[in-house]
Amino acid sequence: MRILGIESSCDETAAAVVQDGRQVLSNVIATSLEEHKLYGGVVPEIASRRHAESISGVVRQALADANCDMSGIDAIAVTYAPGLIGALLVGVNFAKGLSMATNTPLVPVHHLRSHVAANYITGDLQPPFLCLVVSGGHSHIVAVEDYTTYKVLGKTRDDAAGEALDKAGRTLGLPYPGGISIDKIAPTGDENAFAFPHPRLDTPYDFSFSGLKTAVINTVHRMEQKGETLPVADLAASFQKGVTDCLVEKLEKAATDYGYTSIALAGGVSANSRLRRETDRLCRQKGWQLHLPALKYCGDNGAMIAAQGYYQYIA
Repeated sequence: MRILGIESSCDETAAAVVQDGRQVLSNVIATSLEEHKLYGGVVPEIASRRHAESISGVVRQALADANCDMSGIDAIAVTYAPGLIGALLVGVNFAKGLSMATNTPLVPVHHLRSHVAANYITGDLQPPFLCLVVSGGHSHIVAVEDYTTYKVLGKTRDDAAGEALDKAGRTLGLPYPGGISIDKIAPTGDENAFAFPHPRLDTPYDFSFSGLKTAVINTVHRMEQKGETLPVADLAASFQKGVTDCLVEKLEKAATDYGYTSIALAGGVSANSRLRRETDRLCRQKGWQLHLPALKYCGDNGAMIAAQGYYQYIA
C-alpha cells in the first residue's frame, strides 16, 4: 500500500511516498528557512505564500521520484494540526482537491503523531513504547499503546524545549535557528560554567522551560550591563545542559513508573546531540532499548506524515 504524505505545518513544504508505513520511496522538501532567518524566526505570512508557490511542484516531484502517478497511490495523508493556520490550510486544501480530483481517500494526520512515526521509517520500532516528543512548539512524554492510541503522560506547562533553545540562541547573538546554533557551539564550552535552575513542578512528568529561558536572558543582560565579554560557548553549553537534563530526568521517571523498556525520541529537538547522547547513556545504564529517528527525519517531512497516515488509514 502506497501513501502520499503532504506536510505544510510550518516553513517546510514537503511530500513523500511511503509503502506499507515503513519503506520510503521518495521524500521531497522545499524550505523557506533562509527568508525567515532575516527576521529571526518564522513569519507565518511568508511561510503560507511559499507553500502555495511550492506545493504543486513538491508533490509532482515526490510522485516522480517514487516512479508512480496518482493511480498508484492508495491514500493521501496530510497534516491537519497543529501548526500555523495559514500554512496548514495550503496543505489541507491542496490535499482535498487532489483527493476529489483523483477519487483517492484522504487521511488527516496529527503532526505530533507523525513525528513519532519517523521512528517507523528509521528502524523496526513497534508499539507499545514510551516516546519523548520535543520540538519548537511542543514537549510531550507520550505512551504509545498502539499505532493510533496515544496517552499523554506529561507536557510543558509553558514554553517548549525547542522554543527555549531558539530564544536563548537569539539572546546569545547566534544565527537562527538558535537551537541548532547552540548545539554546534556547545561542545566548545564548559557546560558546568553556569548553574541554571531546574524547575520543580507538582506533577511528576510535566516540564517548564520559561524560568530556565528567563535565567539565561537575565544572565546575559547583567553581563552586558557590566560591560563583560559574553562567554557565549559556556552559556550555550550550560543552557543546553539545563534543558536536556530536565527532559531526560522526566523521561526516566515516566519510564520507570510505567514500566517501559522501549524508549523513543521524536521531533526536531530529537536531533540535538546532547539529548541523544544522554538518552543513550540512560538507556544503556537501565538496560532499555532506545530508538532514534534518522537525523533527516527529525525535522518536518512528508515521509513521517505518510508513515502515520498508513496506520491511520488501516485503522
